[in-house]
Amino acid sequence: MKIISFFKISLLLTTIIFFTSCKKDDVTPELTVTPLQLSLNPEGDTSEFSIVANSSWTISNAADAWLKVSQVNGNSGSTSIQIIVNKNGTGSARSTVLEVNATNGQGRRVTVTQKPTIYPTYNTSPKAPDATGMSSNAVELAAKMKLGWNIGNTFEAPGGETGWGSPVITEDYIKFVKANGFNAIRIPCAWSWHHLDNETTAHIDQNWMNRVKEVVGYCVNNDMYVLLNIHWDGGWLENNITEKKQDSVSAKQRALWEQIATAMRDFDEHLMFASANEPNAGDATAMKVLAEYHQTFIDAVRSTGGRNTYRVLVIQGPSTNMSLTPDLMSTLPQDPTANRLMVEVHNYNPSQFCFLPEDADWGKMAYYWGKDYQSTIEPERNFLDSWTYGNEAALLSDFTKMKTKFIDKGIPVIIGEYGAYKRDGSNHVPKDLETHHNAVDYWITYSTKLAKTTGAIPFWWDTGGALDRSKLTVTDQRTIDAILAGAK
Repeated sequence: MKIISFFKISLLLTTIIFFTSCKKDDVTPELTVTPLQLSLNPEGDTSEFSIVANSSWTISNAADAWLKVSQVNGNSGSTSIQIIVNKNGTGSARSTVLEVNATNGQGRRVTVTQKPTIYPTYNTSPKAPDATGMSSNAVELAAKMKLGWNIGNTFEAPGGETGWGSPVITEDYIKFVKANGFNAIRIPCAWSWHHLDNETTAHIDQNWMNRVKEVVGYCVNNDMYVLLNIHWDGGWLENNITEKKQDSVSAKQRALWEQIATAMRDFDEHLMFASANEPNAGDATAMKVLAEYHQTFIDAVRSTGGRNTYRVLVIQGPSTNMSLTPDLMSTLPQDPTANRLMVEVHNYNPSQFCFLPEDADWGKMAYYWGKDYQSTIEPERNFLDSWTYGNEAALLSDFTKMKTKFIDKGIPVIIGEYGAYKRDGSNHVPKDLETHHNAVDYWITYSTKLAKTTGAIPFWWDTGGALDRSKLTVTDQRTIDAILAGAK
């Protein structure tokens, strides 16, 4: 009996040891790290990620010079890791990967990125969100705008408004534009080109800022909607839609828009901001960079708070081209305020007819457009309706694609610039002048009508040729009539 008991006890102990060993070996290794990607403020920032593990772990940090972690090792359980980055004044984005490795054999990688700060922050006094006078979303605001008018080549001119011969814009001029059937104004504006009092810090001359603000006030005070942008401005953005320039251009975009948005923050929903003018993007790679510039614009404006929290913002399609935009702009930037974005494109199609000042190697000037407005006197200057671009059918197709891609999905579209212009005062005078005039009138009416029937808001480009800015008189009644006819 004693021998049997001894064997039973030995067998029992062996069994216990075996199953205990198996149970220990069957424990699933655990290492959960969240989030795995962190993007930190260029001015310096703190953030954190969590580690959940069932063994001890370590963190490898190859960027200790600019990134600090609160601890580099720990034991099983849940741990919160704080990371701290200093200001990124390198002029380029920087990134590193934190390696998290556990003794249970598991490993994870946390990617930390930080954009550069080339200029100081100008968002020094953000306000709490203020919805006063900002009740309309983008669709509702679009419905309130009927016809738009550009104050072209004025606030872009070197030396101020009169740099290219335009008179100083007055409130009476704004009232005059309104009296002629327009209830929205676009102000194409330069900010860094001739208007910085410190190039190193991208600080805008406050005299210029106050003058632009005064003209915005003329519009708002007269119940006119106003679209304020950063226009060509020397080409620092629209000619640099490249990955190589992305960091420096984004930094300038942020610096300028923080200043503009802060200065204009107290205007109600009559004021909209537009990110750029005609950004030179023609493929998916450039569109990705352009999207980053637009994201910087949105982030900068929203960060200033107040009414800017709810302001409608306008972003431009690649080259503001109606053919490219539906294909390349597949998504919109992230906006913390829902339903407050619009898309902008332009229409000078076909350019040979609309504005080409002389024959070029890629095409000749066309004086006659539209199937019913072809010249028999000067047929070599006809823009043929049979051509596969720039004709009536092509324009209809472009507007239809914009409607399908954006307008039908609740994203309003602004035709920020459009126009076709008579050549009777130039060195190239059409021989069949009346047919030329009729063709221009027809293009204007047709393009305006396409915009209105598809739900887009058209802004006519004028530099003083149709409405005299000094005398406050109509100098081209046919153009005004053609616009109004198309808008009916």
